[in-house]
Amino acid sequence: MDRRNFVRNACLGSAGLYFHRFAIADQNDIANPKVPPIQTRGLPQANRSPLGMPGLFPGRVVEVSSQNAIVRNRVSQPLVGEMIESGLKKLTGENSAQAAWAKFIEPKDIVGIKINPSGAPACCSSPEIVREIVTGVQSAGVPASNIIVYDRYAYEIDIGSYQALVPANVKVVGIQDAFTGASGYDMNIYCDANFFGEWETRSYMASIVAHGVTKIINVPTMKDHSAAGVTGCLKNLGYGTFNNVARSHRAPYSFTDPLIGTMCSVEPLRSKAVLHIMDGMRQVWHGGPLTQVQDFIYPAGTLYIGTDPVAIDTLELAAIEKKRLAEGAPSVWEHDPASITSNDHEFFHNPHKNLFYRRPGHIASAGKLGLGVADLAQIDHRRVA
Repeated sequence: MDRRNFVRNACLGSAGLYFHRFAIADQNDIANPKVPPIQTRGLPQANRSPLGMPGLFPGRVVEVSSQNAIVRNRVSQPLVGEMIESGLKKLTGENSAQAAWAKFIEPKDIVGIKINPSGAPACCSSPEIVREIVTGVQSAGVPASNIIVYDRYAYEIDIGSYQALVPANVKVVGIQDAFTGASGYDMNIYCDANFFGEWETRSYMASIVAHGVTKIINVPTMKDHSAAGVTGCLKNLGYGTFNNVARSHRAPYSFTDPLIGTMCSVEPLRSKAVLHIMDGMRQVWHGGPLTQVQDFIYPAGTLYIGTDPVAIDTLELAAIEKKRLAEGAPSVWEHDPASITSNDHEFFHNPHKNLFYRRPGHIASAGKLGLGVADLAQIDHRRVA
């Protein structure tokens, strides 16, 4: 059973008895596996857009923060609106939010807002931020009926109640129903790799990304990840667009590096993802991406805004590392065998334990693919308080 089925069982009261498909006892059967060849096939007629990753402003990230953005676990809708407006103007150099949005969006566009409902209700893409993004897209002339809030799994969207929380006429779409098997993927666009001898070696791109939306605004959350190191812009896009991704990590090993960046490089995903607004209202520093333990969720009150997902994820990784250090937790780079556990309850409640040897190097790997800037010294980090 994969991690998402675990969420369903947890919500039903069955405390994740089978969170891992492969027990830690089997780890010795896999001796330092090497990355297998990864073959990709994109949309043949896709033309790379200058708006696509790393976008109009490679290496530039605007960090907007406010201690009043989240108070007693409630996000301030008016303040979030001001933060997004300030951040976009700082990013683009425009004098108005409407002009800033027009840099990325045209009235004829069908705009997909890629949320991250994984981890709901404790930590997921804040509805307050999603609503402000909808308002911004509409200011660029796009009608609500041409705005689609989406993610992979319909049931996770249901847990987050997004259908009831977004403006009227905005569509909310789950690409795949995890329990009935209904799905919408283009079988001609894929990443193909045999990681652990799995029977299906391909992951297919969602049809809504390949043929539906014309622009994507990516709204990841700021949190650590038990296999990838962090969940950020890149993982939210790559693993949220392709199916059959759980096969890339078998405890305690992970091939999230380089698969995440490879997936993000496939057209037309690369060209359609034009803007990234990372939700750092709540920062998960341990137990991600599914934790419900409030002790590991810090109300950071921060947004990262940019067109370069690699640069944003690089800053996110540094922020999570800083928080873990302050809390006395080990680095996400740690590969100590003693830290590995097969007990998911232990992982969720002990920041010194982990399920996999994490692979935060997927961010730098994505940089090598030309998706953005991974060198902290080369990032134009602009702060707005």
